[in-house]
Amino acid sequence: MALTSRKQPLYDQLVDILSEKIEHECVAGDMLPSERDLSERYGLSRTTVRLALQELESLGLVIRQHGRGTFVADRSVHTTNLMQTYSFTQQMREMGRDPKTIILEFSEIEADKNLAEHMGLRLGEKVIKIDRLRCADEMPLMIERTNLPMRKFMMFKRPMLEGKSLYEVIEGVFHEKVRVAEEEFYASIARPADARLLGIGEGAPVLDLERVTYNMHNEIIEYTLSVARADQFKYKVFHYRNDAQ
Repeated sequence: MALTSRKQPLYDQLVDILSEKIEHECVAGDMLPSERDLSERYGLSRTTVRLALQELESLGLVIRQHGRGTFVADRSVHTTNLMQTYSFTQQMREMGRDPKTIILEFSEIEADKNLAEHMGLRLGEKVIKIDRLRCADEMPLMIERTNLPMRKFMMFKRPMLEGKSLYEVIEGVFHEKVRVAEEEFYASIARPADARLLGIGEGAPVLDLERVTYNMHNEIIEYTLSVARADQFKYKVFHYRNDAQ
């Protein structure tokens, strides 16, 4: 079935057709035909088909996994309340999902100008750097790049994170009570290295998150930069009216 030559771009027409099929004929996890099959079926070039699939991915309708294919995305993703949950492990368990963490790096570094400014440290002060890939039900969802002030966590070792969340270690082992975690997030696109780790296409939509965690003395005990798959996270914030205003 060849597409018409009307003014609407061919890849845009294919986006409309596939969106309709996904909406009415597919369920989450269904695999779409390959680029070659779609090219032959609709009389389009592989480049045009690829553009259409990239557009569907940016709309959150499909997930493209390198070497595996293109799958219908689950759009009934649970919503995260930013005002209550800051632990990935806790969040996944509450959703009934099986959390898994892969430690990509655990090292000691010196605070550069950027880290020193964000963490309230002196330039060159020692920092524990922990990069982790966070998964749920074997699906990679988020990359977290965490920085902890060495002076607060002198005895922190990599094995401590085995089977425990970071906050279980922070509070249970080092007795640093978390008072508040401030988090900001914004839309972005996946950079090549992050896309490979998350199993998504380069340039796919992601959420960049920045979290600063304070202890009871209002000292910064964590600074984390995360990249989350946009097709797997929805965020919700409650706004309460102040009657005094």
